[in-house]
Amino acid sequence: MSGVTKIFPGVKALSDVSLELYAGQVTALVGENGAGKSTVVKILTGIHQPDAGTLVLDEQARTLATPHDAADAGITAIHQETVLFDELSVAENIYIGHAPRGRLGLVDWEQLYRLSDELLQRMGASFDARVKLRDLGIANKHLVAIARALSIDARVVVMDEPTAALSHKEIEELYLLVERLRDDGKAILFISHKFDEIFRIADRYTVFRDGEMAGSGLISETDPDALVAMMVGRSVESVFPPQTSSPGEVIMRVKGYSHPTEFDDISFELRRGEILGFYGLVGAGRSECMQSLFGITRPSTGVLEIDGVTLTPSSPADAIARGLVYVPEDRGRQGAITALGIVDNVALPSLRKTSSRGFVQVAEEFALAREYTQRLELRAASLDQHVGELSGGNQQKVVIAKWLATRPLVIILDEPTKGIDIGSKAAVHAFMRELTAQGLAVIMVSSEIPEILGMSDRIIVMREGRRVAEFTREQASPEHLVRAAAGIGEAA
Repeated sequence: MSGVTKIFPGVKALSDVSLELYAGQVTALVGENGAGKSTVVKILTGIHQPDAGTLVLDEQARTLATPHDAADAGITAIHQETVLFDELSVAENIYIGHAPRGRLGLVDWEQLYRLSDELLQRMGASFDARVKLRDLGIANKHLVAIARALSIDARVVVMDEPTAALSHKEIEELYLLVERLRDDGKAILFISHKFDEIFRIADRYTVFRDGEMAGSGLISETDPDALVAMMVGRSVESVFPPQTSSPGEVIMRVKGYSHPTEFDDISFELRRGEILGFYGLVGAGRSECMQSLFGITRPSTGVLEIDGVTLTPSSPADAIARGLVYVPEDRGRQGAITALGIVDNVALPSLRKTSSRGFVQVAEEFALAREYTQRLELRAASLDQHVGELSGGNQQKVVIAKWLATRPLVIILDEPTKGIDIGSKAAVHAFMRELTAQGLAVIMVSSEIPEILGMSDRIIVMREGRRVAEFTREQASPEHLVRAAAGIGEAA
């Protein structure tokens, strides 16, 4: 791609950017949220057309007017949130749109399943092509998406945050698949905010900043500090802000909290001004426990006490009324109403504050939304912009702003910086410190060890639905956390 420009109403998403992909190499595309990465992906896959610039494949200029054109050109994308069909079989998902056909143009089902099974075997998959997609986990759904890419003999494979929801073991397996694709001569565009992944898997890099080209080159000739400087236009001395306050009195107690299938006998205390981190591998039961505390599911046993009052939340409304709010991991489905504007989402739980005599005060809503979105450094054309039009990281900021605007006593942040670039992470982390300095208590569920270590005052580790270890900030180390989460030795 060369000289590509793309303008949306009120926003110049790309300005004269270039991108080169090489057969048999992995190119990492790096940039903050709003830098233009998603727009590039949509141009490459025929969803958007550039307003200026050219796309050249094998020294021949191409116009990708539709996703079908992109697929015919051998370009496919594997997204962070897999774009597949749960009610269809694995084989149907792999070959949808280009299924093998026999006489009279009918689908040749025998060949469809045979070809699908051959693809899955090549990739080392352990499931059958006839199973329904809904019965697979996230990691295996990613395998199906990759198999689909191989089924159309893709020459260019775009991988957009492919490891965001995977465990450590699944991430390593994905790396092997990427290496296999590279060895097969595929040109791979790998989009990630995780620098360890970039330096582990990529051969080249391209950096975007504010819709413009900020740099490119060989991974072997750069380092993380240089990439950060290109991304944000400045040097980031420290990702995590220093602790500015000491925890106060206990604001929340959880005793013997259990669920029949998800978690068992969870107990802990949380203090004002404290960040309590929860770490564990995928399936440890952390999110399920937090959702139960928020009233989404009912516990079988246990006691929850907030500010001296015992609470058995039967719905999120009960928890919100007592000052407990929850920012979910799945922002798209659980965190926001994407068809509404930013101001509507932020003000929704605070309608009592922004209303007078039963009428919504629009000016009050805008003032509330403006205050919290500015503090979180949200990037948007306006506060009326639909949340569904924002990048994933900015959607997450809207969800966080929505709950903080209720001025809670306790906020649960479930993977608060998942899919957010390094600059935006710093803004969220700084805001968390600001809130704890004001006395807010924070529970942070995170799978990122640097974040857990850098932000938590105390850390609780869960494994298979149980609390297995607790560390103070001074005691904690990456080795301690991983050993406890994996059940290796006596970590606590």
